[in-house]
Amino acid sequence: MKDTKQNQPQPDWDPTSPEVQRDQRAAYDEMRRRCPVAHSEFMGWSLFRHEDVTRALHDHKTFSNAVSQHLSVPDGMDPPEHTTYRRVIEPYFSAERMAAFEPICRGIAGKLVESLNAREEVEFIAGAALPFAAQVQCAFLGWPTTLQEPLVQWTRKNHEATRIRDRRAMSELALEFEKIVDDLLETRQQAGAGPKTDLTAALMHEKVWGRALSNEEVASILRNWTVGEIGTISASVGILAHYLAVHADLQSRLRAKPELLPPAIEEMLRLHGPLVSNRRVAKRPVEIGGRKINAGERITLMWMAANRDERAFEDPSSFRLDRAPDKNLLYGAGIHACPGAPLARLELRVLMEELLSHTSELLGVAQKEPTLAVYPASGFATLPLRIKVRDV
Repeated sequence: MKDTKQNQPQPDWDPTSPEVQRDQRAAYDEMRRRCPVAHSEFMGWSLFRHEDVTRALHDHKTFSNAVSQHLSVPDGMDPPEHTTYRRVIEPYFSAERMAAFEPICRGIAGKLVESLNAREEVEFIAGAALPFAAQVQCAFLGWPTTLQEPLVQWTRKNHEATRIRDRRAMSELALEFEKIVDDLLETRQQAGAGPKTDLTAALMHEKVWGRALSNEEVASILRNWTVGEIGTISASVGILAHYLAVHADLQSRLRAKPELLPPAIEEMLRLHGPLVSNRRVAKRPVEIGGRKINAGERITLMWMAANRDERAFEDPSSFRLDRAPDKNLLYGAGIHACPGAPLARLELRVLMEELLSHTSELLGVAQKEPTLAVYPASGFATLPLRIKVRDV
């Protein structure tokens, strides 16, 4: 793991190799122990330890979020720009908005679970996880149901372009999404939609520095929400369903005590993170774990590895409800902590409540093994499950 004379580090690993993609969690766990600050051509510098990732999250003066060639509001910004846009966004995830959205979310979850009950066997990702993520996203944003399937397809294409680093495809997909948003905004403008019409219309009436948000800024905000919502929520739903199917005792416990669902969900998702990584760039030279990182070099924060770090979590591979919640990096930390965390927590809790209360058992399917998703996705690509309906 020595740098060359030209100060160009030799690659320590290949994140795209079949061995890594076969089981990302196991590969990242191994890297955290063997080479916790590792370099690769694909990811730049990767940080695998909890303490190193936490350091980067809290030190925005050294680790910049401005990593994208496209406008990214506010994720791809540093203060003071980030602070200004963040103030606009945070109220959309207030406790009042979440309380108002919960009945809508529960209606979507209830209908979906009811449709699953009509089938004893289901491919859970395509049949439940993705539809739920797309439906709640459209409902929250006030988008038509006709956009649900196009959004799922757009998310898949975006993941594939990211996986192979096809920058041309990524640019085209960004423009494709902007076109979707432009059409939505034009429809609302023609109808004279006010800020109370729906969330998308409300964003049109927001202001920064005394001016209205531009269409490009609105599209960027909505794109970040959509990628995060559909990709990570569907991954989370699959991870939770799989874990419960494998652990019948926990299924029974949560059916008997649904009030345990919030911490149980956080712990299950700590064990198998729905988000693989996040990017930063060094603003100035920095040393981490004995490795020297130059200003301008790319850095990848490995969420999955950090949340399974034995130095931060006792017996990290075990499920425990008594862990300190502030150590779990599921929704990040610092000024860039996920603003949509309240919405994600609401959606996952409601879906799990509906799923557990309307079924008696979730089981794997004999001779049909689930397949793991590959970078940049996490969770499962396919998840065959058997569902036993609760007797009424």
